Amino acid sequence: MGWGAVLNAPWFRRAGERVLIEVHVQPGASRTEVAGLHGDRLKIRLAARALEGEANACLIRFLAERLGAAPRDVAIEAGATSRAKRVAVRRAKLGPETLLAGG
Repeated sequence: MGWGAVLNAPWFRRAGERVLIEVHVQPGASRTEVAGLHGDRLKIRLAARALEGEANACLIRFLAERLGAAPRDVAIEAGATSRAKRVAVRRAKLGPETLLAGG
């Protein structure tokens, strides 16, 4: 899927040097993976429990790895205690559209 095909995707947008990604997380899954879309959000299953920040840490590591960013450049901006989150990513080597491309 090319950049033009998802330029106006409702689940992400560019804000200066950052990319803001709207996600819906499902903690406690058997493995961490992108599971498609959940409404206007990217659904991500997390192989971590929603306990003591484990799921949030797992989400940050997963997005950093998949987008080629350092974990320090990934931050949960909104929804830290919710399944619906807004995540900001700086200095990503890959665009957010690659998250739906699989792999």
